[in-house]
Amino acid sequence: MILLSLILAFLLLQAPVMPGHDAMEAGQETIDVSEIIFEHIGDEYEWHITEWKGKPVAIPLPVIARSSSGWHVFSSARLSHGAHYEGLYIDPESGKLTDETTGKRPLDLSITKNVLALMFSTLLLLVVVLLTARWYKEHDSLEEAPTGLAAAMEPLVMMVHDMARENIGEADYRKYSPYLCMAFLWILFNNFLGILPFFPGGANLTGNIAITLVLALCTFFTVNLTGTRHYYKDIFAPDVPGFLKPIMPVIEVFSALMKPVSLTIRLFANMLAGHIMILSMVCIIFIMAKYGPLLGGSMTVVSVLFGVFLDALECLVAFIQAYVFTMLSSIYIGLARSHGE
Repeated sequence: MILLSLILAFLLLQAPVMPGHDAMEAGQETIDVSEIIFEHIGDEYEWHITEWKGKPVAIPLPVIARSSSGWHVFSSARLSHGAHYEGLYIDPESGKLTDETTGKRPLDLSITKNVLALMFSTLLLLVVVLLTARWYKEHDSLEEAPTGLAAAMEPLVMMVHDMARENIGEADYRKYSPYLCMAFLWILFNNFLGILPFFPGGANLTGNIAITLVLALCTFFTVNLTGTRHYYKDIFAPDVPGFLKPIMPVIEVFSALMKPVSLTIRLFANMLAGHIMILSMVCIIFIMAKYGPLLGGSMTVVSVLFGVFLDALECLVAFIQAYVFTMLSSIYIGLARSHGE
């Protein structure tokens, strides 16, 4: 899937996007495929929603930065259309805030699109968990089956609970189930919100390597800060033949460091690939429109059908990636909590 998305995106980026002679006479605008794709998967200082009568409809977000001239707090609307404000501007190439005096990036604490999406998804998860907990507080789950939101959440929570018990063990799994459950639900919520094409969805949060790296580091520190003596003995003093003793610690330490890397890349690459594939299929409609109604219309039907299929596939991938991240995290924790039995 990742390879296919990269090939498709490369072909579309290389495709001619200039309109034909008739289109130019009609005043039609060109379609910049790369701008469409990278605008969606990248972070921004405003949340673009749609266009109305040829004008963009977007939510400006707060810019909070410390440049060479001090701290600055203002709306990102001040920086729209390449404008400079208080010695700051958005570099058109990198899309990042830049200090016009030094030409470098300032200390940037702005509420960007991804940050706002992060706040929203976390708040949404908190509300869902608290509402589910309230149902169990007000009802006896042994006497009646859960309904509504609690009925939807129970199988997900029990799935992670059983996963933790199987991979970590009866003695310790209860201590780690809350972390694993929150990690699974948070990734799942953000994966699905990223697929939604309308506000407040559409943010490529789990397709951002910084986000997936932080998630992987949470698992990494949980594993290595709570590991047993046997876990560290297997790393630094494994029971292997003498000629392997100098080599095995290096291999084991490298393996421990690669675990968060694999968690980071797996989630990031799969979610990013899904976004690119869906956007690429949509862009085909606009690229083929210039070749006439017959070819353009037929390719529109094909693109819509493939787009619906990819959306359904992306929903499946969203669940699988949340499940795989949680399962691997529970396995790594289980190995760290091993007592040598």
